[in-house]
Formats: sequence, C-alpha cells, structure tokens
Amino acid sequence: MNTSIRRTRNSVSDRSANVRRKANDNFMRRLGYLVVEGPTGVGKNRLARRLSTTFGSGLILEQSDENPFLERFYLDRHKYALPTQLSFLFDRIRRLDQLRQVDMFHRHWIVNFFLERDLLFAELVLDFDEFQLYRHVYDKLAPKITPPGLIVFLQAEVSTLEGRLQARRRPDGFSVPRDHLAEVVDSYTRFFLQYNSAPILIVNTEGVDFINREEDYRQLVEYLPTIKNGRHFFNPMTRL
Repeated sequence: MNTSIRRTRNSVSDRSANVRRKANDNFMRRLGYLVVEGPTGVGKNRLARRLSTTFGSGLILEQSDENPFLERFYLDRHKYALPTQLSFLFDRIRRLDQLRQVDMFHRHWIVNFFLERDLLFAELVLDFDEFQLYRHVYDKLAPKITPPGLIVFLQAEVSTLEGRLQARRRPDGFSVPRDHLAEVVDSYTRFFLQYNSAPILIVNTEGVDFINREEDYRQLVEYLPTIKNGRHFFNPMTRL
C-alpha cells in the first residue's frame, strides 16, 4: 500500500514538473531571449545563471573583468576610454552572434548585457571625436537582431553596490571608483526609463535577494510570464 501511494505521488510530481517545464519553455520561446541588466555589483550575473537553469535556456554572459583596458580606464579615463569601450563592443558583438545561429540545444537565451545601452556609456566617457569614431564602428558591426522579449533591470543605491563589490573585492585590492559607479547608475536609470522597444521589469534589489531567499526568487519567476508589454516594477509581497 505504501509503495503504491509513493508511486502515485511520484507520478503526480513528475506530471507537475513536466507541465512546469513545458510552460517555462513556451514562455521563453515566446520571448526569444531575456536580458538581465544593471550596474556592476547589482547581481545580474548570478540571477542570469539561475534563470537560465530554471527556464532551460542558453546563457550568454559577458565578463567585464576580462576587458584588458578596464583597470587602466579607472586610473586614466581620458587615455583609455576609447580602447575600453571598443574592447567591450567587440566582445559583446562576438557573444551575441550566438543569438543568430541555429542551436539545436538552445531555443531561447538569457543574456546579461544589452548592446544598445553601449552607445549611452560611450557618449558618457568619450570626447566628441572619439564618440564619432566609436559610433561609426558600432553602426558597421552591431548585429541586426530583434529586441529582447523582456528586460529585467536591476537597481541598487551606489552605497549598496559599493558594499557588495567590497565583499567580493579581488585579491589585488582593485575597486571601482565611486564617482564612476554613480555615473553608471544614473546612466542606466535614464536609459531604461526612456527605452520603449521591449517590455521592462524594474527591480529595486535593496530589499530582495534572488539567490539566498527562495520566496523572492519564486515570486519573480511567477511574475515574469505575466508581463506582456510596457514598464513594470517588481514589488514582492511583504514577508511576515
């Protein structure tokens, strides 16, 4: 009797899991790809990885630390702004090429960067002539891909980002200057408050933790498929 009950429960559980997988797959196939964006330290890489696992999606991650000019840019912004931006651009274009290729293993993707906002950052850090050159390269090389089906924009205060970056500080002691971090936060906010070519979910991460609090993550995953268009704000139910 106990064995029969266990088999029945396992069968129900398997059917429920299959239903969830199918629903997740249908949702992501409708999107094509989902972008997780936000300033450094906000947690977009970890969330992108977890969403990729949940939805069975391919994962396209940029690794900012791999940019060979980034540290020098923080030390001498005027001298290294152009090579830093071009290095980011070339790397992101290379990674996005996966979206245009037929992939028998991945029919949808999670991406942790959004190429279009590169122009905003380039205009922020480059002088006029450098930006004209950068814009020319961008226009020539940027892939012609459809907008993402959904953008999840993660926000946090500068002080919060500093604390998170401090907690995972590299062995060499390198850190992102506060004034640059503040500029990045402001640029992200202005860009996504004006962007209208894809649905956007804006998440203030000050009070949520999608990695260590399962309830926060569950509410996010359940909310994502309800978004059809426009701009939305994620406010999880108050925890008792």
